[in-house]
Amino acid sequence: MRSRLKEVLKKCESDHVPNLSHKELFLATTDILPVADDKKTWGSWTFVGFWVADCFNLNTFLIASSMITAGLNWWQSLLCVIVGYTMVGPFIVLNARPRAVHGLVFPSVCRTTFGVFGTFWPIFTRASIACVWWGSHCWLGGQCVHVLIRAIWPSFANIRNTLPASTGTTSTNRLHNFPCNLLALSLPTIWVPIHKLRWLLFAKAIVGPMAGLTLLGWSVQRAGGAGPIFSQPATLHGSKLAWQMVTSIGDCFGNLVTLIVNAPDFASRAKTPSASVWSQLITMPLGFSITSFLGIVICSASAVQYGQPIWNVVKIMETMLNGADSKTRAGLAFIAMAGWDFKALFPRYITIRRGGYIAAIVGICINPWLLYKSPQTLTKFLAANGIFLACIAGPMISDYWFVRRGHMRINDLYVADKKGWYWYTRGINRRGYLAMSCGFAINLPGFIGTLQPSIKLSSGAMRIYYMMWLTGPGVSGLAYYLFCLISPPQGMNRHFEEIDESSGEPRIDHRITNMAQTQNNQETTVLNVIDTNSEIEGGRTDGDDGDREVSPNEGSALRQRVNTDTNTNTPAPQV
Repeated sequence: MRSRLKEVLKKCESDHVPNLSHKELFLATTDILPVADDKKTWGSWTFVGFWVADCFNLNTFLIASSMITAGLNWWQSLLCVIVGYTMVGPFIVLNARPRAVHGLVFPSVCRTTFGVFGTFWPIFTRASIACVWWGSHCWLGGQCVHVLIRAIWPSFANIRNTLPASTGTTSTNRLHNFPCNLLALSLPTIWVPIHKLRWLLFAKAIVGPMAGLTLLGWSVQRAGGAGPIFSQPATLHGSKLAWQMVTSIGDCFGNLVTLIVNAPDFASRAKTPSASVWSQLITMPLGFSITSFLGIVICSASAVQYGQPIWNVVKIMETMLNGADSKTRAGLAFIAMAGWDFKALFPRYITIRRGGYIAAIVGICINPWLLYKSPQTLTKFLAANGIFLACIAGPMISDYWFVRRGHMRINDLYVADKKGWYWYTRGINRRGYLAMSCGFAINLPGFIGTLQPSIKLSSGAMRIYYMMWLTGPGVSGLAYYLFCLISPPQGMNRHFEEIDESSGEPRIDHRITNMAQTQNNQETTVLNVIDTNSEIEGGRTDGDDGDREVSPNEGSALRQRVNTDTNTNTPAPQV
């Protein structure tokens, strides 16, 4: 039984160089090595397309709409959006910069701060939240499929619901979500390598804004113009209004904190380090602000039309379908189509593609539709998202910019060497975990108070929590820097210079590539020798003019030449 299990695990292993130890397989698999130069294909305009494609999605609309339902008016909501996303920009650029310089991906970068064997918790946290985002976006995409089908076949809305209300969904929603969206639209994208995604991003960057602007114009027209929309007052005043605006800024931060943490994954594909700076610093806040403005106006228009704001854009489109004519259904069908939108934990067995499949399965099993049950549910998730991931991003940024000041040793990221910079204490950096805990602890009381409103907490604790977009990364980053001052790690520097201290040594990714190439050459040589000797023993050989008989003298000469060529190469393994 045990041997059978070993055989199954052997077949499940990801691509790697044979004959490596377990530690080497954990640290240096193909997917987490520095990105090769031929895969660095993202220029400045690719990053622009990436952010335009990313900002025009339903989730951005919903976050902006939730501000209206929380009691803000249109300009207060827009101000929160501009401030929130503008503050996210520097975090992304700061965390992406060292990765764009050295071509490192997120699992490798984590090792600089948490140690070569200490990255399990940060990566597990990031992967878990990625599963939630995958499932939630697939669910929203499935809702758009529902609108599309209703626009084409109105009778689809008459299908009887056989699911109880406690499930939070309906039979029709479950029917179209899994086969139509998950299988047909989401999973195929896993097969596209990251460095080749730019064409898909450019396509979405064109179609997404077109759909958003179309729905905006439609909503304003149905509301009787822009005047009634922009004249709606806020329902909050005084300190309640001020702290709701602070909370709304945090919602914007929570929406993008996942991209702050894994900024290395796309910045590592930059052609030059500068390609990922201004293109992100300007495009990201501008794109999300424009998209959020559309969501704010559309939600405000729904309040004029239906007497109360509808925060879910898909629900607005479904409401438009009630009694709609063929032209209305055709327009909503176009908008709905435009709305479609764990490797490093066990690198020996999980590839990027397998990790995508795991995220897809887990993302559906967690019932993602419950996130969109109400605006409060979504904002609570965004806050929790921000707390956990912001406390990871803070120490990572602090390590590169303030502790080691741009100095790195790339080779030490992929070896279990006690003399390496990132070995720390048995491969784990206690400073990183202590700093992360500090950032989480300061926000923990407010987080508990939000989950359990019956628990009475001081206003100060809650206000610290409302500012988690600042206290989370700020406290954890500062704590990491102070811990490093008390107990300096290897590589701590006073002068800033972006340099690889191991540049004089053979790069680890080059060594592994050479090992693989050498082994392939050896195996090819051995197989050629076997084939040639078999042909010689059989008295035949292949030529341009077809098969012909080989004389004993020719066979002896050919065998001697093969043996001579083989002896000049690196000794081949036994076959």
